[in-house]
Formats: sequence, C-alpha cells, structure tokens
Amino acid sequence: MKAIILFGHGARDSRWREPFDRLASLWQEQHASTPVEVAFLEMMQPSLEEAVSALVSKGATQITIVPVFFGQGGHLRNDFPVLLQACREIFPTVSLSSTLAVGENLTVLQAIVDFGFSKLSEV
Repeated sequence: MKAIILFGHGARDSRWREPFDRLASLWQEQHASTPVEVAFLEMMQPSLEEAVSALVSKGATQITIVPVFFGQGGHLRNDFPVLLQACREIFPTVSLSSTLAVGENLTVLQAIVDFGFSKLSEV
C-alpha cells in the first residue's frame, strides 16, 4: 500500500502545525485510499520515524515523504537525509522515497503568485 508523509520543520507555537493538519485533511478527502501523516523535523510531534511507524502499522509498504519547505536549505540537505536513512534502517522492508521541497515546484510557486495577484484585486 502506498502512503504519504507531509514533512515540516516544526515550531514552538502549536498553532504553527494547523496548515499541515489542513493539508493532510485535504489530501485525505481527495485521495482517501492513500493514507497520509504529518511529521516534523524538530520541536513538534510526530517525528519522521513515528509517522513512518504509524503508516507501516496501517499496512503501508511504499511511503513518499513530501518536504513542505519553501526550499532545499540546510535542514533538507543535511538533517533530513540522516533521518531518512535511519528510517530505512529501522524499516528495511518499506520503500521510503522523497520529493524535492514543495517550494521548488513551479506549480506551487505559480499558486503563490496567483494568490498574491488575487489579493491585489481586493485592495
């Protein structure tokens, strides 16, 4: 079974996770047959390992991790590969892959431009 993890940085303020939870809900509404979990690099739970474990317990065998970051900064270049490798060692029978940061996708960038333009027309 395929599944997805929406992976974010994390923050001290618990409200910071609200957009991640909304994004996961939207995913689940539109792709009900593909489970989704959120995970965070630091300061918030669940961790990447905990999210993988939750999906594996639901039967996931192929998990794609989507870094919900604006770009490929130090955390994604340095910290994330270490966490991903650790999960691969803990869950050797699970296929774990990742995408680029969502902010590196032209469609996402265009959506931000469109959002900004729509706000200009409201002023």
